[in-house]
Amino acid sequence: MTIQADQETVIVETFINGQYVKSLSQLAKENPANPTEIVGYFPVTTKEQAVEAIEAAAVAFKTWKQTSIDERIMMMRKAIEKIRAAENEIVYLLSREHGKPLYDAHGEIYVSLMWMEFACNEVTSALQEEIKTHENGKTILSYDPIGVVAAISPWNYPIALSTIKIAPALLAGNTIVLKPSPYAPLAAAKVAEIIASEFPAGVINVVHGDADVGVELTTNPHVTKIAFTGGTATAKHIIKAASETIKDMTLELGGNDAAIFLESFDVHDERAMRRIVISNFLTTGQICMIAKRVYVHRSIYDEFVEKYIEAANRWIRIGDPFDSNTTVGPVNNLKQKNVVLGLVEDAQNRGAKVIPLGQILDQKLFDQGYYLQPTLVLGCDVHDPIVVEEQFGPTVPILPFDDEEQVVHLHNESLYGLTSSVWGKEEDAISVARQLEAGTTMINTAAVQGLDVRFPFGGFKQSGIGREYGTEGIRTYTEKHVINVPKTLDLPYIPE
Repeated sequence: MTIQADQETVIVETFINGQYVKSLSQLAKENPANPTEIVGYFPVTTKEQAVEAIEAAAVAFKTWKQTSIDERIMMMRKAIEKIRAAENEIVYLLSREHGKPLYDAHGEIYVSLMWMEFACNEVTSALQEEIKTHENGKTILSYDPIGVVAAISPWNYPIALSTIKIAPALLAGNTIVLKPSPYAPLAAAKVAEIIASEFPAGVINVVHGDADVGVELTTNPHVTKIAFTGGTATAKHIIKAASETIKDMTLELGGNDAAIFLESFDVHDERAMRRIVISNFLTTGQICMIAKRVYVHRSIYDEFVEKYIEAANRWIRIGDPFDSNTTVGPVNNLKQKNVVLGLVEDAQNRGAKVIPLGQILDQKLFDQGYYLQPTLVLGCDVHDPIVVEEQFGPTVPILPFDDEEQVVHLHNESLYGLTSSVWGKEEDAISVARQLEAGTTMINTAAVQGLDVRFPFGGFKQSGIGREYGTEGIRTYTEKHVINVPKTLDLPYIPE
């Protein structure tokens, strides 16, 4: 793979059983910073090709599952080194097709490689067979590969949220069919191809497309596990489709993550104020675990808002993703831009005050791309759509609360429970954190800044099923197999 930094057009193809497969038609992927520029083309994979990819994975699984963990680790480490060697090219492509600034694209590669390396280091102990001798005999517990994995990744972190599935699935002895999002298909496909170059044919396959391909991945009887990151509404369709064949599923879904600022929080802590601003607007607010609603104790509310605006105006610089001064790029696609605009306009119509944040570095570029100026929304009702729905874009409401009981209730009445954060004196913050319904709660930080791949990540309620990252994120691609060797073969309560 070669990607030049001179705006060459990138073409990816369906990848089945170690071979590129030509498609009858292709779709263009535009640059969200300049929609007239075509970054590349990706195929419309047919249903028949999706079936072929799944069958190739099923055939490859028969031999791949018999390889040793050491062999799998060796191949994955070689893939990691290839990704690291091609990082600048991958980052450039990711920024062009996604719109995230270069520093953010490098950050995505950093998280991806950190997880892949952790998985390589951890998989041997995570999947170590357990043998227990006890009064009833002996029991063997093994972690066996589950089969063919259908991995469906989203557009907001296309590489990180593909490798979060690929690495543990392959290291555990499974094969995989990956479908990247059509909103960010290029860099994810290229990274998958780099990994595939170190593995036997059929172990990794890449398909593209929407409904037909998605239905095949979720209904085909050869697929034994679905790993999906995306919206809750889409997940409901996946669950229904998979029910006919009772597939194992890991679903990391939407969130409406709250940041809670206690009375003990120091509003004069400039570094903390910067952290919350970044937690709201990193990747233009398009992260599942971003802080999407902010609750501030009424006693510090006014001063908090003042300091927040100051911090936001210092950090937010909206511009060309390839400009080193840029911290916030465009929204990834026009559809999502319109969703965010609709929520902000609705809040204004309900009487909220909308405050633009940051500096636009290039007005001409801003006007031509899918840009939105980040906004702060004040004066919302706690049940307004901009508060209770996932905006997935550069806007955030800040609301006052009066006491701990009230803010815990406001947090927990959400349909979602992915991550949360509590800010203030550590003892106070942990006390509140224990009462929150969330998969992860961070103290005095939020979003990617508080992510630790060594520990499981996932959500409560409609934010998902299962966990990724950590040891649990490796074992989720296995089936527990219990082998019992009883000491006494005849049961005393069964008559002769």
